[in-house]
Amino acid sequence: MYNFSYAETLDEFCADTRGNERQAMGMIVEQLTSVKEKGRRSKEAIEALYNTRRVWAYFIDDLESDKNELPVSLRTDLISIGLWVMKELESILNERSDNFDELIQINATIRDGLA
Repeated sequence: MYNFSYAETLDEFCADTRGNERQAMGMIVEQLTSVKEKGRRSKEAIEALYNTRRVWAYFIDDLESDKNELPVSLRTDLISIGLWVMKELESILNERSDNFDELIQINATIRDGLA
């Protein structure tokens, strides 16, 4: 019979969660990069922007949870980044901006930090 410690099981679960989060961020970076040249009005761009919003909404909800075990200061910083991303998404969707570069850069940085 397998006998895993709680710590080993938790480490494995957290690694999978972190891997899933990294994969989601990777998808976002790929989508934003591929639609950058197509312009903000393309169907693909709108889909990429909404997917980015969904991922960040999930992250922010998780970061706000009392069950999240990250240090409060890190959680606060990541929530601030998430709110900035949401604001930038709205600017693009509302045609006040068409700058995908900063969104790509910040999402790639977060993705790489999850490695």
